[in-house]
Amino acid sequence: MGSARENSMEDEFPNSPVEDQPSEGQTFSTSSEGEGTEDSAGRFRRLLAEGTSSDTPPAPPTDSPQSPEAPTDVAEPEGDMPSEEPFIESDLELGPTETVPTESFQDRPPFIPPPIAHDEETPRPQRVPERDLEATQVSSSAYVSPPPTTPHLSMETTKSQPRRMDGCVGCLLRMGILALFFSVAVVIGVISFGVYQYYTLAASLPAIDDLHGHTAQFETGYILDREGNLLYEILDPQAGLRTYVPLDQISPYMVAAVIATEDSQFYSHPGYDLFAIARAFIQNYTQGEIVSGASTITQQVAHLLLSPEERSRRTAQRKMREVLLAAEITRHYTKDEILEIYLNQFFFGNYAYGVEAAAETYFNTTSDKLTLSQASFLAGLLQAPAVYDIFSNREATLARQQQVLTLMIQTSVEQGCIYVSNSQQSICVSPEDAGRAAAELVNYEFTPYEFQFPFPHWAIFIKSELEQLYDPQTIYRSGFTIYTTLDPVLQQRAQEMVQEQVMTLADRRVGNGALVAIEPNTGEILAMVGSADFYNEEIDGQINMANSPRQPGSSIKPLTYTAAFEKGWTPATLIWDVPSEFPPSGDPNDTRPPYKPVNYDERFHGPVTVRSALANSYNVPAVKTLDFVGIYDDPATPQEEGLVAFARRMGFTTLIYDYYGLSLTLGGGEVTLLEHTSAYATFANGGLRIPPIGILRIVDHSGATVYEYEQPRGEQVIRAEHAYLITSILSDNAARTPAFGPNSALNLPFPAAAKTGTTDDFRDNWTLGYTPDIAVGVWVGNADNTPMQNTSGLTGAAPIWNQFMQFAIQHLEGGQSTPFTTPPGIVDQVICAVSGTQPSEWCPSHRTERFAFDQPPLPKEQDLWRKVWVDSYSLELASAECADFAVEKLGLSVSDPWGRKWIEEDPAGQKWAEEIGLEDDDLSLIPDKTCTRDSPRPMIEFTDPSEGSTVTSGILTIFGRAAATANFNRWVLEYGLGYNPITWTRITRSETPHELPDKLVDWDLSEIPNGPVTLRLIVRSTEGGSAEVMLHLTIHLPTQTPTPTPTMTPTPTLTPTSTYTNTPTLTLIPSATPSPTPSATATPSSPPTSTPSYTPSVTPSPTP
Repeated sequence: MGSARENSMEDEFPNSPVEDQPSEGQTFSTSSEGEGTEDSAGRFRRLLAEGTSSDTPPAPPTDSPQSPEAPTDVAEPEGDMPSEEPFIESDLELGPTETVPTESFQDRPPFIPPPIAHDEETPRPQRVPERDLEATQVSSSAYVSPPPTTPHLSMETTKSQPRRMDGCVGCLLRMGILALFFSVAVVIGVISFGVYQYYTLAASLPAIDDLHGHTAQFETGYILDREGNLLYEILDPQAGLRTYVPLDQISPYMVAAVIATEDSQFYSHPGYDLFAIARAFIQNYTQGEIVSGASTITQQVAHLLLSPEERSRRTAQRKMREVLLAAEITRHYTKDEILEIYLNQFFFGNYAYGVEAAAETYFNTTSDKLTLSQASFLAGLLQAPAVYDIFSNREATLARQQQVLTLMIQTSVEQGCIYVSNSQQSICVSPEDAGRAAAELVNYEFTPYEFQFPFPHWAIFIKSELEQLYDPQTIYRSGFTIYTTLDPVLQQRAQEMVQEQVMTLADRRVGNGALVAIEPNTGEILAMVGSADFYNEEIDGQINMANSPRQPGSSIKPLTYTAAFEKGWTPATLIWDVPSEFPPSGDPNDTRPPYKPVNYDERFHGPVTVRSALANSYNVPAVKTLDFVGIYDDPATPQEEGLVAFARRMGFTTLIYDYYGLSLTLGGGEVTLLEHTSAYATFANGGLRIPPIGILRIVDHSGATVYEYEQPRGEQVIRAEHAYLITSILSDNAARTPAFGPNSALNLPFPAAAKTGTTDDFRDNWTLGYTPDIAVGVWVGNADNTPMQNTSGLTGAAPIWNQFMQFAIQHLEGGQSTPFTTPPGIVDQVICAVSGTQPSEWCPSHRTERFAFDQPPLPKEQDLWRKVWVDSYSLELASAECADFAVEKLGLSVSDPWGRKWIEEDPAGQKWAEEIGLEDDDLSLIPDKTCTRDSPRPMIEFTDPSEGSTVTSGILTIFGRAAATANFNRWVLEYGLGYNPITWTRITRSETPHELPDKLVDWDLSEIPNGPVTLRLIVRSTEGGSAEVMLHLTIHLPTQTPTPTPTMTPTPTLTPTSTYTNTPTLTLIPSATPSPTPSATATPSSPPTSTPSYTPSVTPSPTP
């Protein structure tokens, strides 16, 4: 009877071939194919046990287990074969007819004598107790079976194998001992070091005897301006909004919300969460900065016991001390006591310390009556009260409440509802409950706590900046004195100017305004006005518009043109400001209706340079520039490009979406006034960006400095030359005069760069500008995004900018503004005022432009006026395939298809063309296509008479061909006296083509004087082109006599003759792809000789 495992193997392989079972001590190995194979030693032992050689195995008895008819188990395909169970004789049942096979002498193993007893210690054989003396039972000896055998091995085998095994075992044993010893030593060392560190840190931990008294400590903090004047007081909560309540008087919803948000394992861990600490360590390490704190509620309470200096440190030692302190607190205080302290001590924003004060401040209720909606709202404030301020940042605060509700749902699912110790029932929050709770506060009207202090937006901004340096509890409990960058004189005047201008524009539905002033070379914010009136709820005055994203209008254009400079453009690059159409996204595959930008003045201005386009804030050229630059970065290129990536480099953080189109350069994205002004400050600082800052220094209650701003070296985000070129354009009052007039609000008594911006429907007005001393940005509009009435950046925001700039320069520099410095890499060059290239001989006017030394203007060969070779019939650029009728012409090089259409079809374009003489016969648009063999070709020649013939008869019959492969209109035959006629007289014309040689006309020469005559055959096309050939003859008619003599009319002979033309044989140089960047250009050849060479010049591509 087989074992269970064997039976299972038989069931699995019922038809397997019978194989020998291994005997005791016999082993098999597993081959790669899954079949059992013996090792050599096992096979040898099996053969010895069988008593035969491997070559001729004996046939086993019919009842032997090794008989082919007896089914046997198959060795398992994987793993070592387990040894069989010992053979137990009593398990067998013998029938009365069963015979026992006898063992032959040859089958017996060699005799091995028993050991000899040499001394008394050698064990003696002992008598085996006799049982069944009457022989009534059958013993195992009655069955003859092969006794255990010892295989006959050679001396070498029997000796070498045990030695090798003994050596390996000994080696492994020694290595194991050493490893164990080393492991024990390491463990002991780690434990010893840990114990030493523990006692070292524990010895200096603050006492936790009076935890209530320690955590309630508070010292008033102060926010000062740069001159030390008090701006804001961080009030003592003991004298303000603070009411201590026991845990059993706090709503279970509040407890559940705090636990789910701050510490879901609060009731189960020993005051700290090792898993969370490990997770935070990994996250912080991979991110390279502090992104996760992993602090439990107990650790946050312990954090309050540390000194303000230690709280501000983000070190592993401080974290370890915090963990040890939390563990000690857990040992000495119950979970309810810890939670009660936490809910009564921590800050909820808007002067509310503790849950009772928070319930009263935000909902005019008590903490025991807080609902799920109210509790989830309050729990979300604890992380960052200055950021999650419902009165100044409603959207983010309500989004935070939704995060808390989500965490409560997750905790309810994970823990089977949220256990709270102050309620007999756990709190279960379902998605439906969370949805109703969130909806309750969507339209809830929060009433702010009444407080008055100067420059409130600045104080709130500084508190937000503080929370980037310290946790909220440290900020509000450390007695900090914060010295800020605010200039009180500039701030006060800025506040007054904004209020006055908003009142002036009230009849135009202007309700709000904001201003930011930054020192370019330090990044220090000198003034920040967040609204016209912080306390005016009708205008949403508590929203800081200096830090709120809004559409910038055209004020974003300097960034677009700077990005174009980085791709090779210059202030002299030509752009066609004409009606144009674009795919909205800039993608040629965009199938939406085309985007058709228009200018603010609703007019188009033809060819303009970058200087004129930016200075006058023309929209169409800006869109074409963005089309050239690109909106997003192309991942296939090694360098970062596109306007969005460039704006991010300049410090913008709000252009984060993937749906921007070409209108982005006209203000289609949203930016903040603070970041926008900082970008202009970067231009003022020569392309060196220094991030804006508001805090200079922080000292604690003892007078020790805990933080001091160290100005960074800055990052050169754009070339100094490009920054200067933008400054040169924005400060060029003459360049912007066509759009703004000579005495606009942008024109100051000293050099200053400035740019305005106005969004669609007059929702936002911007003016930003700078000198090397100060950068100022102004916004005017309405916080609720309602449109103003006929108010632009020039009339809305610019007056504030103008007044503040003059006041600031007087205040900071005594009225003497620091002049702009020209970088060494700037050069001046004379250009054609119309085309922006080096002037050619046909350019009507010149001017001087500024360039980066390595980005000069395009060469004169790429001027707007150029001489090129043109196929006279197809009116395409001549080529080697179309050289027979090439003529050199002076034309206008216009590569922009919308520019060509404007000249050819638009009345304004036609007027402009007439003003520059384009209607003259010698001037036309240079073709934008090159003639090929597939282009329309004329078929024109004289076949009789031949070139140079002398005509003696009075009637000349002219034969030839006059047709075309396409676009045929008519042919004309003319003559002129002499070999180079000045005037021509028509002989005949026809609209019937002659594709084969045929008679064209019988020409009566009776009125033609003798002498040289030139015939001209012209084929005209329906597209306005023409081709011509000439034939030179000599008329020699006999002198007439009184007696008339009949004259025979000669019979013409149709003999093809070669046609002489004064057409050059052209040698063509392939034209280059148009590029807006300077490139070498071939010079047009001299007028054609008998065999001139032809060199086409490159047509410039001034537009993207």
